[in-house]
Amino acid sequence: MSTPPLASGLDGPDALRPLLDTVLGALHHGTRARRGPLPAGGPEQVATRLREAVGDILPDDGDPAALPALITALAAGAADPAHPLCAAHLHCPPLAVATAADLAASALNPSLDSWDQAPTASALETLVTQALARQAGTADALITSGGTESNHLAVLLAREQHGAGLRLLTGANAHHSLPRAAWLLGLPDPVIVPAPGGTLDPAALDEALTELPGPHLVAATAGTTDAGLIDPLTDIAARCAAHGARLHIDAAYGGGLLFSDRHRDRLTGLDAAHTITLDLHKLGWQPVPAGVLAVRDDADLTALQQRTDYLNAHDDTEAGLPDLLGRSLHTTRRPDALKIAATLTTLGRHGLGALVDRVLALAQELAALIKDHPAFELYDTPTLSTVLFRPAGAPDATVTALRRTLLTHGHAVLGRARLDGRTWLKATLLNPATRSGDLTTLLALVEGHTPR
Repeated sequence: MSTPPLASGLDGPDALRPLLDTVLGALHHGTRARRGPLPAGGPEQVATRLREAVGDILPDDGDPAALPALITALAAGAADPAHPLCAAHLHCPPLAVATAADLAASALNPSLDSWDQAPTASALETLVTQALARQAGTADALITSGGTESNHLAVLLAREQHGAGLRLLTGANAHHSLPRAAWLLGLPDPVIVPAPGGTLDPAALDEALTELPGPHLVAATAGTTDAGLIDPLTDIAARCAAHGARLHIDAAYGGGLLFSDRHRDRLTGLDAAHTITLDLHKLGWQPVPAGVLAVRDDADLTALQQRTDYLNAHDDTEAGLPDLLGRSLHTTRRPDALKIAATLTTLGRHGLGALVDRVLALAQELAALIKDHPAFELYDTPTLSTVLFRPAGAPDATVTALRRTLLTHGHAVLGRARLDGRTWLKATLLNPATRSGDLTTLLALVEGHTPR
């Protein structure tokens, strides 16, 4: 039996070229077969169609022609973030240039756990993290798998600085990964600070910091998952400074505003944080994963340092080989910096900022349409690119059933959020190619499927 062709090496490009044609053709056919933002029929029908298309996933004898069937089935059954009616989650359509760079990363397959596995990739990661740290006003940054890992790392670094008695204080609006990180790290139960109107209350925070023994880690949010709201960062930072509390800001969603000259002042106060979560597979248009943790004091990162002779022996590091183990909780690690670098260099800050401005403008446009439509109720003017609305006068059960109807018919993908004691439909607009007509189509679908 001959050896299957490899993706890297001198012969790698020639082996990949026909396969790329196959994959691109299958993506095209699968997307056309879907005919909408996601497959119709619901979970059971989707799983049945996949089993019929793929057959035995581990046959005794393989089929060299299996690739197109698999890719076609995947595309036909995908929730497509590039479709303008797919707007439920913080799940962006990736840029073509970033996706192409990600292919090169997969083909070359460097692993960033030692320099001799990733010579140039490790140097490139340094350039990318330094550039992103400068944007955030910090000293250094790490590449992570996303906001959850970044938040976990932020709590870990704070614990290593202040001990196992550290008390985490988060708003009631905080991402679920923050209290989960406290639990995983064996910290006391987090203190949940009220967030009336969806943002953390600085006065309530001040009261909690006054009453609770320290040390304290306060986690604020710049871009909540439910509504895209931004906590009053400057006021929170001032309260933290007055009480000697460490500040982490989860800007996984809102951090993309750093690229925008028009909107970056909404993040005033961000540079007061000790650590900042950013996430470029949201307002950065990267294929997942593409998370970042920015760190104001790079000395905090010494807590991550590990030593194992086969990856970072003392004499190797003393001879000048970079030590990569302290740059992540992972050992084997993809060069995700490559796709980010391709995006940063190809679009520049202004190009990325224009995409941010575009999706925020789309959210304002959709909100205006909803506000002027008698069949709908708007939650509030959007802060970022998330718009919450619901059929006017409808009970919560109607709202949730309506969302599921749109999903199972494959018509539209909307999220759900629970705020002010009611359930809202959530449109998260991350597709800069969305047009005004797509917004009116979305509202027409919602209105048309709302029971009278």
